Amino acid sequence: MRKQCRYCLMYLGNWMSILQTKNRKEHKKTMAEEKNAQASNEAEENKEETSSPEKDGKLFGKKVSKEKYEEVCAQLEKEKSDKEHWKNEYYKAYADTQNLRKSLEEENRVAVRYRAEGFLADLLPALDGFHMALENPPTSEETKNYLVGFKYIYNQIIKTLVDEGVSELSPKKGDDYDMNYMHAVDTVEDDSISPGKIVKVYSKGYKLHDRLIRPAMVAVAKASKQDDKKEGENKEEKNESEAAKA
Repeated sequence: MRKQCRYCLMYLGNWMSILQTKNRKEHKKTMAEEKNAQASNEAEENKEETSSPEKDGKLFGKKVSKEKYEEVCAQLEKEKSDKEHWKNEYYKAYADTQNLRKSLEEENRVAVRYRAEGFLADLLPALDGFHMALENPPTSEETKNYLVGFKYIYNQIIKTLVDEGVSELSPKKGDDYDMNYMHAVDTVEDDSISPGKIVKVYSKGYKLHDRLIRPAMVAVAKASKQDDKKEGENKEEKNESEAAKA
């Protein structure tokens, strides 16, 4: 009896061992199948994500209609276009700002450079008075002492003006007339001076840097009537000579 029970136990143990081995194999097979299925699903998902949205209706991993996809794409293009537009507007505004800054700096530079223009124009009559007094010295000794003081003050004023960029225009008798810096207030017949030369200077001219504040006031020599007559006779002779040759 005991021997039979021992055989039964041995048989039962062998059967359990076989059953466990079979279960382990089936479990491994199931795990492998599940793993393969998972890999297949992941590959399918990747394929769906990388496929054409127009074809499968996927947008950012979400399924949408083709119309919705096209609407979103159109909106993105519009946003991109707006971005470029405002970017260009920014560059234009920046360029305009830089140009305005340069313009204001130039205006400020000119204003500083010629800041004494109005003051100099108002001072010119006083300078003319000083100049006239110095050009016509008095004869009495008492007045000559005043002249020394006038000359000192005049020289100090001129020095200050020169430091500010002012220069005098002082033409002399016999100089050529220059319409850029002189104004002919009179024409005079003078046989001793060629026509177009300066006969007399009434007042000096003044410049502030390169800007003319006032031209020098002068009288210019003109041809005499006798010279005009000779010139007319010469023209007639020349015309007659040319007519004879013809």
